[in-house]
Amino acid sequence: MKIAIFGSKHQKKEQVEKLFELLEQNKIEIYIQNKFYTYLKDVLALNYNIAGIIDSDNFDVDLVVSIGGDGTFLRTTTAIGKKNIPILGINAGRLGFLADVGEKDLEATFSDILSENYRIEHRSQLQLSTEHRNYEGFNYALNEIAILKQDTASMITVHASINGEYLTSYEADGLVIATPTGSTAYALSVGGPVLAPTTSNFVIAAVAPHSLSNRPLVVPDDSIITLDVESRNNSFLISLDGRSNIFRTGTKLTISKADFKLKVIKRRENTFYKTLRNKLMWGVDPRQS
Repeated sequence: MKIAIFGSKHQKKEQVEKLFELLEQNKIEIYIQNKFYTYLKDVLALNYNIAGIIDSDNFDVDLVVSIGGDGTFLRTTTAIGKKNIPILGINAGRLGFLADVGEKDLEATFSDILSENYRIEHRSQLQLSTEHRNYEGFNYALNEIAILKQDTASMITVHASINGEYLTSYEADGLVIATPTGSTAYALSVGGPVLAPTTSNFVIAAVAPHSLSNRPLVVPDDSIITLDVESRNNSFLISLDGRSNIFRTGTKLTISKADFKLKVIKRRENTFYKTLRNKLMWGVDPRQS
């Protein structure tokens, strides 16, 4: 088995050592992203016998491991792109909806993987198309596409249409279009609903809307969402999973479901509802802790 490892620069040395020990014990062929390899060698003083270093998005492995938080997981998905390679998220961050395998579960998780005792969840992604100039970088998002005000205290106005039918004009600090995966991320913080990750819907939610009647909206994921933006300083920000470009007003944006999905590895007992209970502490009374 060939595994590629991507990581962040904020790791517990003990957790990294445990991961590589497991991989070496099982004679797994290891490839490491170049920036993470430099961090392991120069900062953590770790040096392993690896098969190769990944210095571009041109790689072919059986499985990608992301070790870090959800931000690291999202950055890793851009490297995977359309390769159809499954990804496993190991949590070394805080909340960890995407990277949900903890250090104490590492051994059991890789035992499951080697015995092919796991689930694959197919996660929908968003695609952004723009007029006049292209979005610079990977124009797909696993969590959300956010349209945000840029360098001004004034709100922006986002004229939104769905499948060619005018919906409304949002006067707000921004607008978030989220996948079910992203419903527990930015969209949740602006009042959006939680969606199970394999449902066939998107969420549209305003960021600090001027009107309290602008409520989050759930639409089918085969919808074509078109947006036109007005701003007093004639510019606005487009953020795809935190990767941002500045655009001029007058640029028409089209958001739709991508023609590929991300394959996410989950342990059979790690269900979405269990994750919700654990991560959001549903049913926990802090007075009894």
